[in-house]
Amino acid sequence: QLQVVESGGGLVQPGGSRRLSCAASGFTLDSYAVGWFRQAPGKERKGISCINNTNGRTYYDASAKGRFIISRDNANHTVYLQMIRLKPEDTAVYYCAVGSGCTVLAGSYDYWGQGTQVTVSS
Repeated sequence: QLQVVESGGGLVQPGGSRRLSCAASGFTLDSYAVGWFRQAPGKERKGISCINNTNGRTYYDASAKGRFIISRDNANHTVYLQMIRLKPEDTAVYYCAVGSGCTVLAGSYDYWGQGTQVTVSS
């Protein structure tokens, strides 16, 4: 089956860091573009960043630049989202999405994980 799984969420102190991972079952993640999204309670799902499959180019939403870094480890077939200087407003469910091209638009992706909760609180 084709399945996308996020991991790495949890509770983190304000100002702290966290790294999320995205992996896949049933297909090779290396061949696809991967995007990260998040959805806070009562708000729309919003794109954070994405990374291309062919050239590895990365893209970031303006609100994410400077505190979020996306990367790909083909040896482990994994895409990461490194988050630093986290704030309480970063609290959300974070989703990994897989598609044919890199975009921060949710409708462009074919496969989605179930999400991993990140809570930023003291």
